Order: sequence, then C-alpha cells, then structure tokens
Amino acid sequence: MTTNEHANGHVPAPAQRISLPDLAPDFYKAMIALDRAARKGVDPVLAELVKVHASMINGCAFCIDMHSTDAVKEGEQEHRLLSLPAWRETPWFTAKERAALALTESVTLLTQGHVPDAVYDQAAEQFEPEELAQLIALIIAINSWNRIGVTSRLSPAAK
Repeated sequence: MTTNEHANGHVPAPAQRISLPDLAPDFYKAMIALDRAARKGVDPVLAELVKVHASMINGCAFCIDMHSTDAVKEGEQEHRLLSLPAWRETPWFTAKERAALALTESVTLLTQGHVPDAVYDQAAEQFEPEELAQLIALIIAINSWNRIGVTSRLSPAAK
C-alpha cells in the first residue's frame, strides 16, 4: 500500500482549501437562498439532470456526486446519467430535456460562443416563458455552486 492510498484502495480527497460557510457565512446563506429560488417550479428530475450535466462540464466532483445521487432518488435512471456527456448520441432524452441540456452547455461554456440564438430558441419552444426563466436561473445557480466547489476543493466522501 502506498502512502497515498487508504486500506480500501481509495486515494484521499484533496485537502479543502477554504470553507465559505465558515468564512463567508452571509454569502453562503445567500447562495442557499438563490439555489432554493432557482429550483422553484422546475421538474425535480430535469433539475438534477441539468445540475449533473453542468457539474460534469465544470469538473466539480462534489456536485456530480451529490446531484447524481439526488437524481437517482428522484427516479432518474443511471444509464441516462452516465450518458450525459454524450446525450446527443442517445435516444432516451426527450426534446424538452435535450433543449435544457443544450442550454445548460451554452450557459456553462459561455466563452465558447455565448448562447446561440438556435439554442435559446429551441429552449423557448420547449418551455413556457416562466419555466425558461427558472431553467436559466437554475443553470446559473449550479454554475455558481460548481465554482465554489472547484475553487474551495470540496470533495465527495469516499464510498
């Protein structure tokens, strides 16, 4: 056993850099309120798909773990979660889910072409204006959480 491995073969998580709940509690409470407001009215399964997809794009292990677990609890199927990086190549996402996933990518990868009209228009066709506004809010919120998780090095617990 190397010095970097635990008895179960897992390597230890990277050390957390900083704790925003402890050191910026007002900001952290505001993020929790933002997250709650952003989820309002969004289908829970779709919300978790969006959160997992953005978290995969951003490489936030903590959020991938949390939201994939939450998605399964909401009834999401594991094969759909595992195929999110290749969602365009699969037959099991609805037109509405595809529009949400495409919008998630565009908002998350903002510097790679902004949010093209075609992507926005596709989402606008699938969602009522209020739903679309909440979806955009949800995407913005998870991207903020991803940046918190990655910057502070939040790590999921070994399983």
